[in-house]
Amino acid sequence: MLSIYIIKQKISFKWFRLKTILWYKPFFKQMGKQCVIMEPTFITPNTIIMGNNVSVGWRARIEGVKKYQSENFTPNIILNDGVSIQQNLHLTCADSVEIGKNTAIASNVSITDIHHPYDDINLPIEQQNIITKPVFIGDDCKIYNNAVIMQGTEIGKHCTVGANSIVSGKFEDYCVIVGAPAKIIKRYSFEKQGWLKTDANGNFIEI
Repeated sequence: MLSIYIIKQKISFKWFRLKTILWYKPFFKQMGKQCVIMEPTFITPNTIIMGNNVSVGWRARIEGVKKYQSENFTPNIILNDGVSIQQNLHLTCADSVEIGKNTAIASNVSITDIHHPYDDINLPIEQQNIITKPVFIGDDCKIYNNAVIMQGTEIGKHCTVGANSIVSGKFEDYCVIVGAPAKIIKRYSFEKQGWLKTDANGNFIEI
């Protein structure tokens, strides 16, 4: 029974890869080789640049917002080589969202470069003009389940973002980032050749 299941999975994957080439690729800004998209909930391919060997799991919403209220935008979504995305990604972009090479994104992750202001108390929040700030996630990262990556966030190379974290701000390379709001709890020390505990600002804690 297990072997039949594996065969069915392989056939299904090949079908979605073929469908990606025939149905999605012609409408993308750019799409590399060996990409696969599994039945997205919503996608705006003309706002997306996709490298080689990118996989997007089930029910993804990857939306480039070109107009909101009275403003026009030029969204640019970049998924570099080897990016892998599990089910239920919610990604909205009106400016720029870039995900680095070989970064893996687990299920139910949200990423946005959009902020909805609430300044005018006489106008519903959804009807106020949005504010945007680019998001960048570096190469070789792992973003765990249910994490939320907020506008203006910059995450360096080879960082881990813990499950259920709410991430905002700038984080250097080789960090472990967890919490709501997220903070650095570990960072790789090249001097001591290991992952060491840090304070919230990423400074090593002497033990």
